[in-house]
Amino acid sequence: MTKPDETLLVEMVPIERISVPNPRVRSKVSFDQLVESISRVGLKKPITLTRREDDDGSTGFDLICGQGRLEAYAKLGQSEIPAIVEDVSDEDRMLRSVVENIARRQHRPLELLRDIGELRKRGYSDREIATKTGLTQTYVQSIGRLLAEGETRLIVAVETGRIPLNVALEIAEVDLEGAQEALAKAYESGTLRGKKLLAAKRIVEQRQRRGKSQRMDRTRERGKRLSSDALVRAYNQEADRQRLLIKRAEIAQNRLLFIVTAMRSLLADAHFATLLRAEKLETLPRPLADLITAGDA
Repeated sequence: MTKPDETLLVEMVPIERISVPNPRVRSKVSFDQLVESISRVGLKKPITLTRREDDDGSTGFDLICGQGRLEAYAKLGQSEIPAIVEDVSDEDRMLRSVVENIARRQHRPLELLRDIGELRKRGYSDREIATKTGLTQTYVQSIGRLLAEGETRLIVAVETGRIPLNVALEIAEVDLEGAQEALAKAYESGTLRGKKLLAAKRIVEQRQRRGKSQRMDRTRERGKRLSSDALVRAYNQEADRQRLLIKRAEIAQNRLLFIVTAMRSLLADAHFATLLRAEKLETLPRPLADLITAGDA
């Protein structure tokens, strides 16, 4: 492999002799912009290749970095392209290609899943992948969980752009039967989005953590999977319960405020204070006493 301190020479390489081992689908808009840019100002950065010996004994080249630039040059009718040719192993070539793809400002979710999945298959740990790609280890682990535990429908939804990758990573953390599909359907239909979706996910996770009796209740409906409608109903029930708790808390707070205000006025009366002492009722619970005296501070 080329050492970092070596001087890299740029040479003109025939485009027809270059192969792209792992071609990626590009956005037409961004590709057209790249073609326009190169036609106006030229190629700002050479592509990177590695040599390959073909079956007939001739020398070919495999692309390491620069698929978009290569295709743009071909689109412009060029027969050769400036390139830096390095001697690297297939492993290094694949790794550098993946890292370049992930480093792009706008990578496609499907490509990211495929690239990280390929690195994991080749034995790289999540920490190594995170270090080499600049992603966080937690993010890499989440993608690994989606690939390993995500239901087919969920992964397909990411591939087709119906569900954002970050939402799919959240859903993949749930392993209750049918829950991933239910959450995905609820998101796609627009019923549960944003904070509502996260709240519904927490409800499912709470079900997972419940005791054996709850699991036995579920087995009574053997073969019945959690549906998106049932999930929405569970979310609405939980939302109603939370609203009721808030209302009760507000009522209790108002009552406590009334008691504190009344006691503060009564204790300010010297005759009432004397009566309390005479009846040996001059002490108060510490929390109530603190609230009453707090107004005097």
